[in-house]
Amino acid sequence: MRMPELFDNTKNVVKDDLAQTIKKGDRLSIAAACFSIYAYSVLKEQLDAIDELRFIFTAPTFLKEKAPKEKREFYIPRLGRERSLYGTAFEVKLRNELTQKAVARECADWIRNKVRFRSNRTGDTIPGFMNINGTDAVTYMPLSGFTTADIGCERGL
Repeated sequence: MRMPELFDNTKNVVKDDLAQTIKKGDRLSIAAACFSIYAYSVLKEQLDAIDELRFIFTAPTFLKEKAPKEKREFYIPRLGRERSLYGTAFEVKLRNELTQKAVARECADWIRNKVRFRSNRTGDTIPGFMNINGTDAVTYMPLSGFTTADIGCERGL
């Protein structure tokens, strides 16, 4: 059993610890507000070796609207959580490298083979976390999103 550690993403970076902790055959569970293909890209070597990832969006995401059909008087843009799949505001530099299509293709193949996505349909709050089940069980919390800013690769707020 590991002792609890504090990650500030400046001196102790979550990504570095994940790279050492995630092993072949591990099973991951993540509850977070958003998922980014660039966070996958950073941890690609480790994530390709896992058996399974179960991801729960902590707020209703990618769900059909249950509002009654009425004539719309204005357009409401898609939710930010859904747009963050292709990079958050902090990942603009990564989007500008023109690798989005290749990263998206690799991530899509990985998702088809190893990932199950679910969305929180209840009105209850789910705290964000990441749990790695393997030879050891390790939990990272709180985790607001699975993005490069949240795992310490990019500077966040």
